[in-house]
Amino acid sequence: MQFTNNNFYIRNLQYHLSLKAGRSIKTLSVLFLYISMLGCTDFVEVNQPKNTLTSETVFQDPATVESALAYIYSQMRDEGMVSGNFGLSAIMGIYSDELDYYQFDSNYIEYYQNTLTPSNTIVEGWWKNAYNVIYAANVIIKGVDNSIKLSLDDQKKFKGQALFVRAYLHSLLVDLYGDIPYITTPDYIKNNTVERNSVSVVYDLIIKDLIEAVQLMDSSDWSGEHVIPTKSVANALLARMYLYTENWEMAKSTSDILINSYNLEPDITHVFLKNSAETLWQFKPNGISNNNTYEAIQFVIQAIPGQAYALSDGLLNAFESDDLRATHWIDSMTSKDGLTTLQYANKYKAILSEKSSLEYSIIFRLSEQYLIRAESLAHMGNIAGAQEDLNAIRNRAGLDNTDASNVNELLSAILRERRVELFTELGQRWFDLKRYGLADERLSPIKSNWQASDLLLPIPETELEINPNLKPQNTGY
Repeated sequence: MQFTNNNFYIRNLQYHLSLKAGRSIKTLSVLFLYISMLGCTDFVEVNQPKNTLTSETVFQDPATVESALAYIYSQMRDEGMVSGNFGLSAIMGIYSDELDYYQFDSNYIEYYQNTLTPSNTIVEGWWKNAYNVIYAANVIIKGVDNSIKLSLDDQKKFKGQALFVRAYLHSLLVDLYGDIPYITTPDYIKNNTVERNSVSVVYDLIIKDLIEAVQLMDSSDWSGEHVIPTKSVANALLARMYLYTENWEMAKSTSDILINSYNLEPDITHVFLKNSAETLWQFKPNGISNNNTYEAIQFVIQAIPGQAYALSDGLLNAFESDDLRATHWIDSMTSKDGLTTLQYANKYKAILSEKSSLEYSIIFRLSEQYLIRAESLAHMGNIAGAQEDLNAIRNRAGLDNTDASNVNELLSAILRERRVELFTELGQRWFDLKRYGLADERLSPIKSNWQASDLLLPIPETELEINPNLKPQNTGY
């Protein structure tokens, strides 16, 4: 993988140091952590790294490891696929059938018009950022495993968080790019010649990491704000992975754990506030300005012209009449001449706050688990159970119970419910169209350039040049 900015410096530094006798990967890992954390903004309330870190001290101080993990979370929040700024919510929204795009950035237009090229800077940026963060997680795993100073409890929770991060980013990479390398070591020289694993192998490795993470992670978030991933967050991803791999029994039993431990937020207007009852994991704003979330900045239209995104007619038409989500999670803006009115995602409403942030960027929430369990139960033939879970989401939105009464009807109803419940949330709609086998059917009529090969993004051109073992390029590129 290729690294940029500080990471580019580290890559070259590591390469040259590795040629000298007596330089261990442990020393190289410390350099990565030290240089990376120098530029880290506060993410959670942890002590800042010391001015000098050595291979003997970096993994004996819990506050230092907490700072390293805070750096990882800040990178995910501010850059790459998970960010509300440059991430899946907006870009896979325009790639699929959720959003229309109105600006002129050529990289975004390639997504919107389904004309992606391997040199697209977003395609490349997502790949690089994900593997940079995975690298950092592997550094922590190795350092924690080798530590003789950290307590056993600290070792467990830190390794568990790092394993979860590694699994989560690989889960997004495999769903976007198909066959990918599953990186489990901070050995850069080895990683520079790695080959791609099949999708099925990657899913197996993700599930393996998550099972271990659940055993190691804390049950509660000491910050009290759901900004540090816990066992519940790892279980939320594990339930999703079981769903994606059609292991219905395990998807159901894993989502059971969460549904039995948390409550849905009863007030539809509070779901995306920072203290929502159903939030499992969220990103705290960066604290540099009085901004709330990147999502609000991206999606709330303040003027026409000038907007970047608006909700597609297809998405708007998917809402039933009297759906409270259409009332409270969608708003509109009309141009000054009165000729144009556009609807926009208004889940996150506050762009600026004079005091503390009102909303955090939610990554996992309980509603998804009800829909995971409903889908799993439907496949298992438990019609009543699937209806009950589906109705929990519908009733919260002010809708009557579903009239779907057999497996096929229920699966269609669950897909529609996922569309209106999880819209503009980290590419969920795109991943659903793919796994239901409906991407061609739903997108080819509305996207003139759509091809079946568009189910996968291209492997970045620069990565194929650096490491030919990543070839062949995905079909169609």
